[in-house]
Amino acid sequence: MGCQTVAVAYDPELADRIRVLVQHEDGLIEQRMFGGLAFLIHGNMAVAASSRGGLLLRVDPERTDDLVREDGAERFEMRGRRMNGWLHIGAEALDSELGLERWVATGVGYARSLPSKR
Repeated sequence: MGCQTVAVAYDPELADRIRVLVQHEDGLIEQRMFGGLAFLIHGNMAVAASSRGGLLLRVDPERTDDLVREDGAERFEMRGRRMNGWLHIGAEALDSELGLERWVATGVGYARSLPSKR
């Protein structure tokens, strides 16, 4: 009988790094979403360890054009449509703690600005 391995849909090490950065946020919950592990603030998704690798990030839709000009950032594609307010940040842009902290803070800041869903 062969040995089967089960693939994890997201990078658990990245999820742990995110968790350290957001652990003291008021209203924080973790939830599986979009095949990854999302971190929500008062019911609003802020950031997720993406199933594609890297981050799925929720941002102010009006800032999308400016943010996608940065290295590693692109609009997130959902059902074949590129979405304003949602970014995918490639893993290479997250190698440094400073890079990860900056992107996580962007998502958390936007999630905090939204009305609570819970």
